[in-house]
Amino acid sequence: MPIENQTYKLPKAFNMAVKAALDDWRSGEKVRRLWERDATLWTGTDEGSWLGWLGITENIEERIRRLYDFAQEIRSSQFDQILLLGMGGSSLCPEVLKMTFGRLNPYPELHVLDSTVPTQVKSLEARLDLSRTLFIVSSKSGSTLEPNIFKQYFFERVNEVVGPSEVGSRFVAITDPGSKMEQVARADGFRQIFFGLPSIGGRYSALSDFGMVPAAVMGLDVRKLLERAHAMAQSCGPSLPMEGNPGVLLGLILGIGAEQGRDKITLVASPGIWDLGAWLEQLLAESTGKDGVGLIPVDRESLGLPDLYGQDRLFVYLRLASAPDSLQDKAVETLEAAGMPVVRISLSDPYDLGSEFFRWEIATAVAGAILGIHPFNQPDVEASKVETKKLTVEYEMTGSLPKENPFFKEGDFQLFADNGNATILKTLAGRDPTLRGYLRAHLKRLAKGDYFAILAYLEMNQANEKLLQTIRVLVRDKMKVATCLGFGPRFLHSTGQAYKGGPNSGVYLQLTGDDRLDLAVPGQRFTFGVVKAAQARGDFQVLAERERRAVRVHLAIDSKVGLERLVALIQEALG
Repeated sequence: MPIENQTYKLPKAFNMAVKAALDDWRSGEKVRRLWERDATLWTGTDEGSWLGWLGITENIEERIRRLYDFAQEIRSSQFDQILLLGMGGSSLCPEVLKMTFGRLNPYPELHVLDSTVPTQVKSLEARLDLSRTLFIVSSKSGSTLEPNIFKQYFFERVNEVVGPSEVGSRFVAITDPGSKMEQVARADGFRQIFFGLPSIGGRYSALSDFGMVPAAVMGLDVRKLLERAHAMAQSCGPSLPMEGNPGVLLGLILGIGAEQGRDKITLVASPGIWDLGAWLEQLLAESTGKDGVGLIPVDRESLGLPDLYGQDRLFVYLRLASAPDSLQDKAVETLEAAGMPVVRISLSDPYDLGSEFFRWEIATAVAGAILGIHPFNQPDVEASKVETKKLTVEYEMTGSLPKENPFFKEGDFQLFADNGNATILKTLAGRDPTLRGYLRAHLKRLAKGDYFAILAYLEMNQANEKLLQTIRVLVRDKMKVATCLGFGPRFLHSTGQAYKGGPNSGVYLQLTGDDRLDLAVPGQRFTFGVVKAAQARGDFQVLAERERRAVRVHLAIDSKVGLERLVALIQEALG
């Protein structure tokens, strides 16, 4: 039976367009074609090869038994902590589960590392007893830079503690068959290797072993998660009426909304499931943000009054019925009363995350069909990886990154931009060629329908996030635009695709800073700090190549002190 926990309230023209799309999908039997993996629903290339996730909830008994057996093995061992080493699709689902469920005694506590910022790596290491920690190296391709250097670093550190005869037994791999990571895991005597399905891309892999192995070892009831997902899969199948198909209907709303200019998908999630937005960011942005179109997910932007929002917003309220937030309820009701388009999705309890993973995967695939793009590739993510690799290779050869020159300096701040952006900013700053003047000039480039994104290659901690969230609110309230916040390098494997390949409606503020400490990568000349710097530069270079409006602010002092000063300057610039 259909899962009736999804409602929507749309403006008249928007609603009529969705009904027309429903009729088109019904007459064209497009739901059946989706489940039959018909690539002509999209671009007619290789989309059919990437739909293995459609059957991930079928015939699960043997899989569940294997997951439970492994979870019990780990529970009965000496491990009391687990560190998952991954990026993007390999790390975001486990992070959502950890942030939602916390620690489930007597199972080990799960931690996730998806940052190359040296202080973040070191602060997480300091929280672990390396002799009692299980490491899960998670990488679909097996060649992604970050999981490989994470593995190199922690394998050496654990080897120093437990010795070469024991170190391999403290590591597990999740990867596709035949990958470089499988070869490394076998050579180093890993405890176990779990395999992904080559027909499931990273961001669609939450219900595969990439999500369910961490779920099992942290003590979650994976049967319940997968059964909830299976119920959703049945509700999204071709045999039920279109109006009762939650995934397809959501996808049509997302896709039609983008066609009508409502491409800023503003996610509002109950506190108990707040981190679901991080997973949705990657799924939506990386899947649809290409060929100059796409959905721009807006996650964790504080709710305001209706007059702060333009006509480019679509709000999605993910409400946890077992623990709702009354202030969120009132704010969403106010938005609805003002005529803002709102989709409401109710989760009965946190285990409904299983059904949400599947609902949104279907919805994203459908939205991709509406937009006429390939929702399973990520060409601009690959472009950033190429530029990063060029820089790290040069460092290996020369011992330094290429010299770069700021176009402006003031105290402990430096500004960087490509020639085109620098020339425009100098003109716009006019008679106020100060840091405040340049920030004002950059923010004044925001226009109706644009969005502002902070790309912070800084440690992801509460103090930094609070200051960056303050900047978001200042810009949103003054300029009346959507705002995004991502920490690098993790957003490169997520929203970074949409920023470079999606609509050219973003104004970007990249933030970098000097590292208080650095960490060597065993077997490499480069360090974690060098990798982080190369990733930031590669990211910025591709933004420039795509003619995006971007400026980089480098903080030459402690990031918290520098950020506090930056907040004050932006407040003055917007004043």
